[in-house]
Amino acid sequence: MKRLVLLPMLLLLALPLLVSADGPTAESNAIAIDFIWTLVAAFLVFFMQAGFAMLEVGLTRAKSACNIIMKNLIDFSIGALMFWAIGFGVMFGAGNMLFGAEGFFFSTVGSDAWQYVFWMFHVMFAATAATIVSGAVAERIKFSGYLFYTIFITALVYPIVGHWIWGGGWLASLGIPLIDFAGSTVVHSVGGWSALAGAIILGPRIGKYVGKSIKPINGHNLPLAALGVFILWFGWYGFNPGSTVSGTNAGIAVIAVTTTLAGAAATVATMLTSWIRYKKPDVALTLGGAVAGLVAITAGCANVSPSSAVIIGSIAGILYVFSVSLLDRLKVDDPVGAVSAHGVCGAWGTIAVGLFAESGFGGVSGLFFGGGAGQLVSQMLGVVTVFVFVFGSMILFFKAVDMAFGLRVKREDELKGLDLSEHNAEAYADFAITATND
Repeated sequence: MKRLVLLPMLLLLALPLLVSADGPTAESNAIAIDFIWTLVAAFLVFFMQAGFAMLEVGLTRAKSACNIIMKNLIDFSIGALMFWAIGFGVMFGAGNMLFGAEGFFFSTVGSDAWQYVFWMFHVMFAATAATIVSGAVAERIKFSGYLFYTIFITALVYPIVGHWIWGGGWLASLGIPLIDFAGSTVVHSVGGWSALAGAIILGPRIGKYVGKSIKPINGHNLPLAALGVFILWFGWYGFNPGSTVSGTNAGIAVIAVTTTLAGAAATVATMLTSWIRYKKPDVALTLGGAVAGLVAITAGCANVSPSSAVIIGSIAGILYVFSVSLLDRLKVDDPVGAVSAHGVCGAWGTIAVGLFAESGFGGVSGLFFGGGAGQLVSQMLGVVTVFVFVFGSMILFFKAVDMAFGLRVKREDELKGLDLSEHNAEAYADFAITATND
């Protein structure tokens, strides 16, 4: 009987020895947490594909809804294959200051499990950069032309910029390296400037601009667009905090807070700006303003204080309204405001790091916090050079595809809607969809 009583006590005393000998250690637990956190963050960013799809569908007309769904599905699928085959090596492979030159088809990964985790996270970013363009070229681009574009951006354009900033390239090797923590420039401006190039080469939708007048072409489902924005915002908690690629990094909490405050501030600022400017709080603009604020804070989310995040987001929300208006006056038809939200506000967010960074949050101080102008110069240099490279290369690419194969659908197909003309499908089969511009 005494032996039975003593046995549990002996096992309890021996447990620490058993765990330390064969069980998990603090180091192995930390590695496991990093793996799990980064993969969960990647899955959250993947869900943003659904957010983009719903936002774009809601802000465009019903007769091209299926086409938008197909573009958002296929740009991820093709993008994942191209990033595996070429893009990952160009972005993170050993090479030179301009591009990586090894690691294609996972040739250098071997048995390093972390590299698979790292790829899973970054392929989601590549797909995000690609899908930004979908809304800006909506309702008039050939599906085949969009496929060519997806290959080009995920294999070359996005990875080259990523190498410059995240892969040890020249912008990361400046005396004062550019800071773009989660990709205001690497992801969002790349997508935004590509969207600008595509919208210019395609031209506006039929009936959008008549003489000097601008005719609104309203989206057919604002609740669906709102759902898309909520999904995007939710996914952003993988996008920004996940960019630590470490679940044991306590900075995750601050990054989540700055992300939240910037998005909220931009939403309010956009609502108020549209209310003052147009006499009513505009729903579609406010939805886009939320995205603009999230884009703007993405570069500096780990390097600025919560108070600065509110300022950065507020300016982004105001900037978004005026950018959308300016593009309309320039007759650049962007149905979902992608150029303004991702290109313009991505650039603003990157520059803002040089102004608002604080050493207490990321070890670097910007101009407003005693750090001098050096960081600001690096940020502005990065913004300008990425714009020149991305916009220039994408203008040439879209023009080449247009000359070789034709980039825009025929007039009658555009009036009919891309669902029927491109896919022989209908999003709302039991409802009559108009074939006119109304």
